[in-house]
Amino acid sequence: MSYLNSLRFNFTGQFQAAPSTVNNDPLHFDNRTFKPSYQQPGAGAQNGWWNPTGDAVWRLIGCKVSGVWMGNAPAPVSDPIHGYLVADSDRSVSAKLVDLDPEQQSVSEIWGMQVRICTPDGTNLMRSRYATAPFNDIWDRAPGGGDLIAGAAYQSVLDDIEWGDIGNSPFLQALRAASAESRKLSIKFNVDGYDMTPTSPNFTRGRIIGSIGPSAAGEPNHFVIGRHFTTTDRGGGNFFVPSGNINFCPAVVDAGAGKIYLDLGNALPTTVSGGPIKPLGTLTLGYMSGAAAIDSIDYQTPDWYESTAGVVEAPAGRKLTADELKGIASNPLTLTLTDAQGNNAGSAGEPQDGLYARADQFVYRLSPGDEAEVRVFATTFGQPYAGARVVSIFDASQLQPQSPLGPAPAVATPESAVEFPARIVADGHGLARLAIRASDPGNPRHYIDGQVYGVRPILEASLAYGTGDSYNPWDFVSLLVFNTFQPDEPITWFGSLQPIFQQYANLYPVMKKFLDMADYDSVCANAKLLQLAFGLVLEDPNSMPITRDLSPAKRKAILRWLNEPGEDGKPRKGTPPPEAALAATPEPAPVERPDDGPVRGGKASAMSRRLMFQRRR
Repeated sequence: MSYLNSLRFNFTGQFQAAPSTVNNDPLHFDNRTFKPSYQQPGAGAQNGWWNPTGDAVWRLIGCKVSGVWMGNAPAPVSDPIHGYLVADSDRSVSAKLVDLDPEQQSVSEIWGMQVRICTPDGTNLMRSRYATAPFNDIWDRAPGGGDLIAGAAYQSVLDDIEWGDIGNSPFLQALRAASAESRKLSIKFNVDGYDMTPTSPNFTRGRIIGSIGPSAAGEPNHFVIGRHFTTTDRGGGNFFVPSGNINFCPAVVDAGAGKIYLDLGNALPTTVSGGPIKPLGTLTLGYMSGAAAIDSIDYQTPDWYESTAGVVEAPAGRKLTADELKGIASNPLTLTLTDAQGNNAGSAGEPQDGLYARADQFVYRLSPGDEAEVRVFATTFGQPYAGARVVSIFDASQLQPQSPLGPAPAVATPESAVEFPARIVADGHGLARLAIRASDPGNPRHYIDGQVYGVRPILEASLAYGTGDSYNPWDFVSLLVFNTFQPDEPITWFGSLQPIFQQYANLYPVMKKFLDMADYDSVCANAKLLQLAFGLVLEDPNSMPITRDLSPAKRKAILRWLNEPGEDGKPRKGTPPPEAALAATPEPAPVERPDDGPVRGGKASAMSRRLMFQRRR
């Protein structure tokens, strides 16, 4: 059970994401060579791109319930759920949008978001916590270039739920009852149409369309156990261009209801960025390599995407027959596009063997000595694959080193800092647990804390890995492993902390509205506020740093320094290093590269670095 079932509602509106773009280039992290121009708006890495003064806020704006389904039929119009809103917190500051690392920007996470269902006058009917999660399946959804053409999806759960007075809404009562055991709701939303024009009234805003439904105990939080349609990359794009015009997408077969629930919300291209779904021909859901048709999908109905969030119930108006259910149980599902002349215009489908495996949580920050237990779910034609053998390998192919300013730090080295078993075996529920243990990487990137790695779980029985239909390039685990940090004793500004504060002052100039993080006196004057912010849990939207890329050891050292003042009552300053040590090293010569164009932005620029990295390996 998840949002992808017969009990769900959809919402549509806008999101706002306003990250600082100064940190989009890894060389901007080097305090020695940092230039003031990196904090100015500009075309690329020689400046600070399109939003150098971004404050990392993530907001929901004007989101309204746009469709409600209850038992394979729209909820009665008399249910007031149809007029409700979906909003973020009314208690705290906005959530934050955070990259894992400057060399891994394709898993941006939302931290500290609350999600509410409320009436138009603001009365809360449900309040919840959004479990931190990154986007996935980013692709070139619209024509053109840069970040504005991208589409991506977020899937997570809502927990810590507080229900209000829902006595007037049969739908919300049913939703609460269906989630009583897990005490969680499932949420999936798609984002596109991002506006990067500073003079636009919608600057840093985009379109968001999503679904909320019940969540079952024990199921993954961040993807659907079901049937998974895959595709291959046509190449030549910014992010991912599906060769068959249909992006990765999931489905669930509900044999009891005789229905297939298919999520096309992040799977169909649009005519323009944030615009209507592009007409590509007749879209048919079938099985047995498309030889057996189940239903055609009327995706061109006006407002189809807004009202359904791309979630389709098939076949419409009838149940699957016993023969269809039998055939579907052991054959791959397919999606086929046919143009007006009857020619194939694109497709996507399950692997021929029906095998699929993916890690649930796939982004981790680890200190030396930490161990992450990664839950990997394996299925065959949507059913748990008991006893599945899962092998794991290092895979840095989707990471994004390189820089237009010169040589950038290498990623994924040394491999010895990350250990995991070569093979694990799934239990009777198809769940395998991958233990990843981190040790000190030894400061391989110098001015960027720690090292970033990729680890990819693969089903041993899936022989098509990397060659065809069972391979999703985004289905891997991203790790940021921090360096060991030992501050001076007693901890002082010049002894340990000045370079840390200086780097944040460089990368996040918006902070200067409140304090100058590069200035000892300014930091001391705001010591009480900093004690509070650095002491908060990472999930709190007020936690510092907003980027969540400061190691626990450094956070602990900063708090000790703030809380253990010297004889003058101020945090200890220490002795400045010799002037020669403060002198900047010669700046590397710029390298002419195509990713410095004004329309690319952060994600597209990072993805182009990924492609160059792949070609050089």
